[in-house]
This record gives sequence, C-alpha cells and structure tokens, in this order.
Amino acid sequence: MKSKILVVDDETDLELLIRQKFRRQIREQSYEFVFAYNGVEALAKLQQQPDIDIVLSDINMPEMDGLTLLSKLSEVSPLTKTVIVSAYGDMTNIRTAMNRGAFDFVCKPINFEDLDVTMQKTLQHVTHLRETLQAIKENNILRMYVDESVLNFMGHREFESSLMMNETVNATAVFIDICGFTAITERESADTVVKLINRYFDVMVKEIIAQGGFVDKFMGDAVMAVFRGEYHLDRAIEAALAVRNHIESLGKAQPDEPVYTPKVAIGINTGEMISGNIGSVTLRRLDYTVIGDVVNTAQRLQSVAKEGQIIISDAAYQLVKNSFQCEPLGEVLLKNKANPVAIYAVIE
Repeated sequence: MKSKILVVDDETDLELLIRQKFRRQIREQSYEFVFAYNGVEALAKLQQQPDIDIVLSDINMPEMDGLTLLSKLSEVSPLTKTVIVSAYGDMTNIRTAMNRGAFDFVCKPINFEDLDVTMQKTLQHVTHLRETLQAIKENNILRMYVDESVLNFMGHREFESSLMMNETVNATAVFIDICGFTAITERESADTVVKLINRYFDVMVKEIIAQGGFVDKFMGDAVMAVFRGEYHLDRAIEAALAVRNHIESLGKAQPDEPVYTPKVAIGINTGEMISGNIGSVTLRRLDYTVIGDVVNTAQRLQSVAKEGQIIISDAAYQLVKNSFQCEPLGEVLLKNKANPVAIYAVIE
C-alpha cells in the first residue's frame, strides 16, 4: 500500500535529496512524495490531496512558518500527522511544536535512516487511526453512540471532524423484511417473539458480514444493510440470496417454539447516496447512515416484494444481468415516483 508524504521546506535542494535517498521506496511505490515550499502552499496541497498521510515540515519558511502550519493542519486534515524536520532543535521550538500537535521531531542535518524509521512509526499510527475510524463507522453498536463523550474517551480530536464528515458515496442499499412476523407477535409471548426475531436477525447479519456489508439499522422486523467498495451490488445480491436460502431452511430451534416457516421479502437498489452522521445533537443520538432517493427506492422495492422474492430495479438489473438469473416482473408504481418502475426478481 502506497503512503503519501508531503514535504514542506523552502530549501529547494531537499526535494532532490529526498528523491535520491528514498528512490527504492519510490520505485517500489511504497512512498509517494509531494512537495511544498511554505505553509500556505502546503495547506493548498492538503486540500487538493486529502489522502496525504504525513507531513514533514521545516519551521523557518516564508509566508507561513511550520509552527503556524501546525496550528492549522487539524482543521484542514485532522487524520494527517506531522513530523517537524528542522535545524531549530532547541527545547522551546520542540515544546511549541508538540503543543500544536506535532507527532515527532527530527533535527537537521537529517539522518535519513532515522527519518525513515520515524516516518514508518508515524505511518503506522495514521493507519491505526484510519482503521479504527472505519471500524467505528461500520459498527452498528458504536455508531449509535458516537457522541462527545466517546470521542473524548478515545482521546483523538480528529475523530470528531472525521465522523461528522458528510459525503456522497456510490453504494448498494438492501432492505430485508421478515414476512408475516406481525401475526407471531400478536399470538405469542414477548419472550418467544424476541428469541425468534433475534435468531432470524443473527442469520441475516452473518450473511451480510460474510459479503463485506454492514448493518445500518434494525427496523421492527426488518433489516437495512449497506454495501460499499468493489462489486458492492454483486455482493449485496449474494448476501440476499444467502439470507433467503438460510432463513427458509430454518426449523424449530426449541420444542416450545411455534410452527412458523419464516420467509423474507428483499428490496435492493444501487447508486449515489449521502452518507453522514444524522440525528439529534440535543439527544446525543446520532446515527451514521445513508439517505437519498436510492435508499428510499430500495425500501419501496422491498414493500412490493412477495414472500421469498428479491426485487431489484431495472438500473441494477442492467449491471448484473450477466452474473445473476433474473425474471422480469413488469412495471410497478412506487411511492413518490411519477412514472412506473420496471422491476426484476433475482432467481439465483
């Protein structure tokens, strides 16, 4: 995996020196270097390239010095870590740099072996932060309680701005409803109902996770899941097929359970959706979720699905028709849609 490093120094010969000393890493594409000659230029580069992992910055530079740059970096790129590389190695500068968020300090003249070790240590820290952040985003329990107290407990202010970041993503939304479960709730005890639905949900969650998806929320006797990344639509359909087959094969787990053959109705839609931390700040209940027309349509496709059906839109069908056997079901009217929508049932 390539790491991107921004070098900020007004000494123009440092760029040539960096390229010479790290030529093997550059050739092997483990390091990619970006160069800026003062703090103003560095901030512009960070806004243009938000995937920069670490910054190596001098202190004494024209227009904006390294210590001023440090104070602004947390706003522009909260997950990026900075290593100060400077000849001004007195304790006052070191303390100021650390207080403004520097991760480490390397003195000039540069010992490049020491710099490489420092860079690797810093990159490991950044990778850990990003992996932890992604885990929080994809963990249904943690996402329900992402508030100030959790962020403070973690001790990383950068999580707050990252978790609050809203973005447009290309993904697939899946709604899975347990058919006829309302009738069970009306005639069975609360304990029986909860045990049954948790059993079915557990089956669904395992199949969703197995295909790299995550559960966005539980809604009564339905589940909403989201798939992102490569082949997200294909993986979502694979998960839906596995859920349908597994649920329909379930027998009675306990002798005292009611005779009930569960079936699911599933709606799937794919495309651009808005991803963000949505809810009430006042109640401290924020849910990292996806919203938009694609998500709404997926839920409405589920509402027209019959027992055992996996319904997808025509747009989704065009993307997967060579990978899955589908049956055309004609056109249906969906809520808030002006025109009828062509739908397909995924067979296998």
